[in-house]
Parts: sequence; structure tokens; C-alpha cells
Amino acid sequence: MTGSTGNIGSELVDALASSGEPVRALVRKPPASRRDGVEYVTGDLDDPASLAPALDGAAGVFLLPGYRDMPGVLAEARRAGVGRVVQLSGGSAGSGDMTNAVSRYMIITERAVRDSGLPWTILRPTAFMSNAFRWLPQLRAGDTLRLPFANVRAAAVDPRDIAAVAARALLRDGHAGQIYHPTGPESLLPAEQVAVLGEVLGRDLRFEPQPDDEARAEMSAQMPVEYVDAFFDFYVNGSLDESVVRSTVQDVTGGPPRSFRQWAEAHAPAFA
Repeated sequence: MTGSTGNIGSELVDALASSGEPVRALVRKPPASRRDGVEYVTGDLDDPASLAPALDGAAGVFLLPGYRDMPGVLAEARRAGVGRVVQLSGGSAGSGDMTNAVSRYMIITERAVRDSGLPWTILRPTAFMSNAFRWLPQLRAGDTLRLPFANVRAAAVDPRDIAAVAARALLRDGHAGQIYHPTGPESLLPAEQVAVLGEVLGRDLRFEPQPDDEARAEMSAQMPVEYVDAFFDFYVNGSLDESVVRSTVQDVTGGPPRSFRQWAEAHAPAFA
């Protein structure tokens, strides 16, 4: 498991460990508190040779995208005899647009996994419901959320549901060579997400659209300019459409995806 403490990886570790599957989590350093049933192994995805202990005896691997030497990482997995790879990617990878920095690293990652000679499954989820955690500083300051891309609908997906799809692909036959598009069950505007969260928290939250120039300045202080340009290409120029609701989660796992309200209810203590 890579990204074992992240949005999807932590959910996937829990799902696999809870079902009694042996799980090995790749970490840069062992955590202070460890989950029962999980073996923690150090390694660095930017140094493929360091992954040998983590990959030894592994039946399947869940990989995050965008590392410098993805072919090297996958070559180490092949040498270790790994039987399946589930590769996290993104919806923009299907565009083939190498001028967009985010799309480019997704495309390069997918190309590497296809060329690896390993059985693979690729996941291209929509935006994560957990992105709402980015609103926490504003929520601590008051009841107004000033958010970018106000007119962009998204069928945002719960990371737990992405993890459920990944778990099926890792543990069961019939998923090799598939590209899955996990989404949530509804397409919402940012203002609609804010309204739902307010109802769940019992707060009178107000939504304000953030002007594009203000959003660009704020984002530029947090990430490289090529990534800011990529997100504006997605959500202002409209090169990425994440509004489409798909049946992927139901089809693969046999259960419905969680709604944004259900996600918010499950995570309400984090917003308290």
C-alpha cells in the first residue's frame, strides 16, 4: 500500500485489514500508533531500489501517481513477483493533453503501468468529498465560505468508495485491464455542498463565490504556477467535466456510493 496515511490509502488499509487480509503499508518512517494487522515498511517511491523489502511477497500493489521513476517502481514490483497493480490516476488522463501539468503526470503514470507487463487496473475518480476539509480554516473563522469555481458541478466521490473499488480490484479476478471511473451519486455545485454541510453541522453557512483573480493569487501561494494553470484549465476553461454520475461503485462493489451528506455526517466531528 502506498499513500497509506492519505485520503484513499488510509481507507483502503482499513478495508483490507478489517476483512482479515494481510496488509503492508509503505511509509517514509513508521507511525507512532500502528493499526492492528498492518505491517509498516519504510521505502521511498522516488528511489525504486528502496522498495524491495516492501514488495517482497506482495500479491498486489496500490500505487499513487506522479513519481519520478514510475517505470523503475513497476520494474521492482515485477521482479518481486507482484500479481496485480491498482493505479490511482485522474479523469483528465483520458484527454491526452500533455500541455496540462496535472494531466501530463497522470498520462505518464498510466503509460508506465500499461507498459509494465503487470496485470493492471486504473482508477480515474472525480474530485474527492474530503476536499471539503480545505474549508476548515474558514469554518473556524466564521460561517462564510468563499470558494473558487462556483459554477462547476462535480459528482464528488467519497475516498472510502474509491478504496472499496480498489480493494475489489486487488483481491478478485476480472478487473485486469479495466479503467474505472468512481463517482458519487449526485452532481453538486460548491454552494450546494456548503448548504448540505451547514445542515449536517447545524450551522447557517453562507457561500460566496471567489473571483478567479483572487483564487489564482491564493492558489499561486500554495503550489507551482503550472498546477494553478492546470486547475484553471480544468474548471474555468472547462477541459475537465466531473459532473457525470456513473454507476462504477455499484457495479464493482455491489453497494451504492455514499452521498456528500453521508460523508459529511460521518466526518462531522472533524468540523466541530
